[in-house]
Amino acid sequence: MRVLETYAAPDIDKLWMQMPYGMLALSPDGFIIHWKGKMENWFIFKETDVVRKHLSDVLPLVFSSYESFCRVGQDFWETQIKTPSFSLRGEWKRCYEGGIHTADFLVLRRDDQYFELENIFDTSFDEILVTDGEGRILRAGPKSEQLYGRPIGELLGKKTTELAAEGVFTPSITPEIIRKRTKVSGVQVTVNGKKLHVIGNPVFNPDGSLHRIIFNSREYEEVEMLRQRLETTESLLDAYRLELEKLKQSKDEPQDDMVVLSPEMQQIYQLAERVAHVDSTILIMGESGVGKGMIAQRVHRASHRRTKNFVHINCGAIPDTLIESELFGYEKGAFTGANTSKKGVLEIADGGTVFLDEIGEIPLSVQVKLLQFLQDNTFRRLGGNQLLTVNTRIIAATNQDLHKLIAEGRFREDLFYRLHVIPISVPPLRQRKEEIPALIQHFIARFTKKYGLYKQFHEDTIEILSAYDWPGNVRELENMVERLIVTSEGTEVLPHHLPASLWEDSKNYQEAWAIKIKGLCPLKQAVEEVEKQLISMAYQKYENTYRCAEALKVNQSTIVRKMNKYLGKGKEENR
Repeated sequence: MRVLETYAAPDIDKLWMQMPYGMLALSPDGFIIHWKGKMENWFIFKETDVVRKHLSDVLPLVFSSYESFCRVGQDFWETQIKTPSFSLRGEWKRCYEGGIHTADFLVLRRDDQYFELENIFDTSFDEILVTDGEGRILRAGPKSEQLYGRPIGELLGKKTTELAAEGVFTPSITPEIIRKRTKVSGVQVTVNGKKLHVIGNPVFNPDGSLHRIIFNSREYEEVEMLRQRLETTESLLDAYRLELEKLKQSKDEPQDDMVVLSPEMQQIYQLAERVAHVDSTILIMGESGVGKGMIAQRVHRASHRRTKNFVHINCGAIPDTLIESELFGYEKGAFTGANTSKKGVLEIADGGTVFLDEIGEIPLSVQVKLLQFLQDNTFRRLGGNQLLTVNTRIIAATNQDLHKLIAEGRFREDLFYRLHVIPISVPPLRQRKEEIPALIQHFIARFTKKYGLYKQFHEDTIEILSAYDWPGNVRELENMVERLIVTSEGTEVLPHHLPASLWEDSKNYQEAWAIKIKGLCPLKQAVEEVEKQLISMAYQKYENTYRCAEALKVNQSTIVRKMNKYLGKGKEENR
């Protein structure tokens, strides 16, 4: 059936007028043959006004982005036609007679929802590019013109591989998507020098054939900026989680971890309270484990900086090659592997406090940069040129003799005096043994709540612990109390639960267990008390009545009998 005769029939004209469709038919060279149905209502033109006119003269502006094409002459025409208030959607068809092409015709229907989709497409922040299954561009938004420097009309109908060959953008990731049949991402460079991050997503027909490829593109700098913001946000979230965890722990624990009984520690505590309200640099000196970090935290909590970050960094635990980047941060490309820039602790603690523990371990090259920061609060990131300014207070600590390090050329004298504005010297625990019983009770309360294990320390156990010199100071004592609470059986920690190094065959143990006469008493009672103490001490040490008898030079049966008498415990004979 010839298409011209079909569409010229009067009954067909009446049918078109009753249906909610429009029909446009073109000759092979693009001239309008038929203009039927709703076409007159949608575009005002009557059929008699447009027939035999070229389509580009009638509708020069209404063709925009589209989903499939019909070639008329050398041009591609869209199947999506937009008006200011709605869109028309249809599909091009071709009719042949005797193998000779006679007409291209398009049946259109009104599609209001498609108009909304077009608005979303055109106003998207990212570039959205749609191709068919072979990579021919069917749809492109205004963003494409900005990125590629070409009008949309020059992009539509061309394959992405053709544009890549022309240098509009390189490379094309379409062949990889077609080969892998999965999402592919990559980096493209446009003809005007812009760097893009591109993601291509394939869309398949029900039969599994490739129907469309949807490309989303954004300038690479914007992606990097978003990535850096995400990393910064994640770092801040980690810091907030850490602070929240600390707050949660502090809610469950005593508010102050410092036990202050000795006159020396009371003076240090009062000094920390006074200097907390100024921003002068503090240098805390003392042996490892004396509580230098607690004093630094006390200063921070009592200062106007308490709502900002308190960052503790152990300079001795960081390799020399990394300490500079940890303190001052680095810029992208500063060294191999530096794919993004990173803030250092001085920036992270802006407005707060940085506690530099083991300051004597900082290499000389970093000491120079730290000195500059202490002078004017400015620094440059590693690999950067921009001078940054932050308001961060420095509290340093050391367990070394900095004067000796200066004499050896391992520590700068000018840096020492910059740090030594307010010196605080913390005495070791062996010089303030009066605090040991209170510290033990403090740690008992903490670990009892933490582990749910109720334990008491026998007074003799506390005596032995108080007599020990504690080379590891408060930290060692804390670890010992935790160990005893977790590992000892029963509800009371007895001397025999202690490590042998603390009391067995030692002067401390002998002094702690020396028999003491506190006052006059009947001789018989005194003898019984001595027997009781000796038997109790021997059994706590050996936990075997035979060995106790051997140590006390008596029969084993005597030990069993007297234990039943004095301690109220029945022991098996074979023990």
